[in-house]
Amino acid sequence: MIIDTHIHLYAEEFNADREHLITKAIKNNVKKFYLPNIDSESIEAMHELEKAYPENCFAMMGLHPCSVKANVEEELNIVESWLNKRKYAGVGEIGIDLYWDKTFVEEQKYAFKKQIEWAAKLNYPFVIHCRDSFNEVYEVLKSFSVLPKGIFHCFSGNLEEARKIIEFGNFKLGIGGVLTFKNSGLDKVVSEIGLNYLVLETDAPYLAPVPFRGKRNEPVYILEVARKLAEIKNCSLQEVEEITSENAEFVFGN
Repeated sequence: MIIDTHIHLYAEEFNADREHLITKAIKNNVKKFYLPNIDSESIEAMHELEKAYPENCFAMMGLHPCSVKANVEEELNIVESWLNKRKYAGVGEIGIDLYWDKTFVEEQKYAFKKQIEWAAKLNYPFVIHCRDSFNEVYEVLKSFSVLPKGIFHCFSGNLEEARKIIEFGNFKLGIGGVLTFKNSGLDKVVSEIGLNYLVLETDAPYLAPVPFRGKRNEPVYILEVARKLAEIKNCSLQEVEEITSENAEFVFGN
């Protein structure tokens, strides 16, 4: 079984053929999908999808850093309310993004810390979004004496950064379509990291792997990432599937 640890299957990009794509993925042994929340506007669609596929789709709750604006307290209150209302697979996706906009950097750090605190309190894993912000994210993580389990989503950093994450002891690196990009350099980094530290993800509808780069990413395309990882590690596809799924279950606990 392959587990997709990060996919926005509830996104409107899938409204026309969502059921078909999920069925196709399940037939290809991709059977679990972890759904990171974005903000208050994505919650309803995410919950509906989880309700429709309770054996396959698992919702998380969190506020994405790109949705952190002046109304951060209002959005965080909604997240906290839902976390207190029902069970989730984890807290996510949360973190710091300095690629698009640096206006609310301090608010992003505040929201990140607050949501890690909630994850720790609830004993939930959390999923980290980090773009052009490794030092800032690392600084926040280091401020905690104890951290829950987690995934460093869409890891595309260097070997030194990978090792810093691994040193925490309870994090996995989320590997997706970027691994297949010719000039990403991620293949060289991953070649130096044990499979026991990696999990698979698509981040669909974003970051489609080669040969679909630039198109809408789909659930079944996670197989392209798995094949590339098997090639880099000089091992079987089955070994990649088994170990990365064990890693995902270590984090999410089901």
